[in-house]
Amino acid sequence: MLTRTKRHTVTFSGPFTLAGVDRALPPGAYEVVTDEELIEGLSFPVYRRVSTFLMLPMQGRAPGEMLAVSPDDLSAALEHDRAAGARDAQQDTGNRSKPQ
Repeated sequence: MLTRTKRHTVTFSGPFTLAGVDRALPPGAYEVVTDEELIEGLSFPVYRRVSTFLMLPMQGRAPGEMLAVSPDDLSAALEHDRAAGARDAQQDTGNRSKPQ
């Protein structure tokens, strides 16, 4: 079966957690690797996702890690991070507009 790999980068502005990961991960940019396989027998090419991995960077001398993650969990964590960032920005703006 024909497979393809797609890569993109996601960025978290604050610490985040994912289901199945026993620790909070630090803010930063992370590479996401998605493997897809071609569904054969159709008149047009269609791929289905078979795995998604989050690449963790090296920490000191320790090697990086490759964590299998759920795309839905990753999307939820990104949305939570964006919402938290928007709340923080709104609070900062509100604090600056108040007279001292």
